[in-house]
Amino acid sequence: MKNKLATMLYGGDYNPEQWAPETWDDDIEIFEEAAINSVTINVFSWALLQPNEYTYDFSTLDKIIDKFSKKDFKIVLATATAALPAWMFKKYPDVARVDYQGRRHVFGQRHNACPNSLDYLRLMQQLVDKIAKRYATNEHIVAWHINNEYGGNCYCSNCQNAFKFWLKERYRTLENLNSAWNMNFWSHTIHDWNEIVVPNELGDAFGAENTETTVAGLSIDYLRFQSESMLNTFKLEKKIIEKYDQKTPITTNFHGLPNKPTDYASWAKEQDIIAYDSYPTFETPAFETAFMYDMMRGLGNGNPFMLMESTPSQVNWQPYSPLKRPGQLRATEFQAVAHGADTVQYFQLKQSLGATEKFHGAVISHSGRTDTRAFREVAQVGHDLKKISNQIMHTRTTAKVALLFDWGNYWSVEYMATITQDLNYTKLLHDYYKALYNNNVAVDVISVDSDFSEYDLIVAPLLYMVKDNLGKKIEAYVAEGGNFLTTYLSGLVNESDKIYLDGYPGPLRKVTGLWVEETDAILPTNHVNVTLKDDKMFTGQLVSDIIRLEGAEPLAKYASEFYAGTPAITKNDFGEGCAYYVGTRLDDSGLDYLFKFLIAKIGIPQLSTNEHTSLDITERHNGKDTFFFILNMSNEVQSLPLEFQDDQFIDILTDTHPKNVLEPWNVNILKR
Repeated sequence: MKNKLATMLYGGDYNPEQWAPETWDDDIEIFEEAAINSVTINVFSWALLQPNEYTYDFSTLDKIIDKFSKKDFKIVLATATAALPAWMFKKYPDVARVDYQGRRHVFGQRHNACPNSLDYLRLMQQLVDKIAKRYATNEHIVAWHINNEYGGNCYCSNCQNAFKFWLKERYRTLENLNSAWNMNFWSHTIHDWNEIVVPNELGDAFGAENTETTVAGLSIDYLRFQSESMLNTFKLEKKIIEKYDQKTPITTNFHGLPNKPTDYASWAKEQDIIAYDSYPTFETPAFETAFMYDMMRGLGNGNPFMLMESTPSQVNWQPYSPLKRPGQLRATEFQAVAHGADTVQYFQLKQSLGATEKFHGAVISHSGRTDTRAFREVAQVGHDLKKISNQIMHTRTTAKVALLFDWGNYWSVEYMATITQDLNYTKLLHDYYKALYNNNVAVDVISVDSDFSEYDLIVAPLLYMVKDNLGKKIEAYVAEGGNFLTTYLSGLVNESDKIYLDGYPGPLRKVTGLWVEETDAILPTNHVNVTLKDDKMFTGQLVSDIIRLEGAEPLAKYASEFYAGTPAITKNDFGEGCAYYVGTRLDDSGLDYLFKFLIAKIGIPQLSTNEHTSLDITERHNGKDTFFFILNMSNEVQSLPLEFQDDQFIDILTDTHPKNVLEPWNVNILKR
């Protein structure tokens, strides 16, 4: 059993090797002033640790670790394998990735290693072995951080050969492979395993990377293969660390919205604790950030996660990177805690002197001063976390609604080549998450491999790809009393992107009690009207499924176009449960109405029934106490919902009763 974090970590990435050692003590004093108690170190130090293949130099890292250990800081120790040194490219060119255009890269940037280069794997394992052996007994190391922000694909000959063996293991015979990919199309039949070509811009993939393909089964399998290849490098590093340290949790940092090349659901099974880097843009709505936090909590089976990176002021790599408004830093960091984070960590703790991240925000800016607005806000968050850590650590959120996110489905939708170019899987999931978020319903974002039985309602929009046995799993869940909701363009293909015959939605046809005869593409300037039994009318966009009922009953019908009067939303009783189908992209008011109906019918708990609040309201509990996080994620004053305007609540941040309003970017953590 791995150790849990003993206290909330507050800190982040620190690169003291970029600075003169005589500055380190001054930095530590500033960190202590801000109640920073942890540092993540050694993320990008490979070139310093190993100046050539046969020489290792740990003298600087020894001094850094010794310095922070004596000051009783918690250390998140990285393995330094995220960026390769120049000598390695010169001596072993095959360690470099070949890009989508077929070009082999040279030394530079980061995330630049081919995961199937035997030279990279050998040198990486040798380095990690020396690091783990040297530092594993240091009790101040509370987590191991492998590599950094995995992502990106390689299309080299090493990968092509490894892909061939991966396909042999998956399909066993060329007959099976040709059938799975439907390779009689365009004379694509493969007669020899050596005829396999990786999908890149010069072959069956085309356009921008991961956007267009002739053979979707090939391209989707290659994404699976690349994700597994990178995961295998992670597992190799993890195995080495565990040879010397069986107790300290090991992780890597997920990132992106979400990161397309990396199947987080598969990776999560190998993480001792989920870690995530959060960098919403200035225009990202609060619910989209919450969606990613709820995904991280869901990937960890409801356990708290690490906020591994965020920015203390502004980033420098978005098209526009405005400052956070006064109070916004505190609210955004506490939003992560509210949705399940047990750490708040920044990139970066000290602003770089040069190169591409020199204008990225930091706790210690170029001025080195501590009387700035940004530093005062960082310090306030630190002291707040120090105050509440013992109460909040290891508390959990109980959600009775789950939103299904599947990476294979994500990839397949991108390659769909269907009747509209406007399909975007994550945006369409956001439609449904937003409706639940606005109704103050706790949501776990889960994978198709998760345990469905914990939830009263599972929402699976645009479930285009239904993997083997998933249809049976959904049927069993509903038959045993669960509620399931899916939408247009669901149940069309299997995990090889091959069409299910006998009518859409394929394996979901029985549980939904319907089949889809045709699907209409709605032009961006148009919409279709949808009316309910009480004559309320909403609009649909994107597509309209023309539905034939096979046991289901209509909850709403189309009220325009030639299919007016046919079902638009359906309900099907199945065993002890019920399945719902939405045939068009409902507008916000339509989804809000639908979820209010489901909340009432199923009895889904709401954290507030205030229909007019736009506050972020969540809860965490430990079996004894429940903590309600109420955050104003806006520049406007907002009223506290009536449920919380009660003297029985105490704000554990201020030890006072809550006020009836929340100022812009204000945070309440209420305990009854």
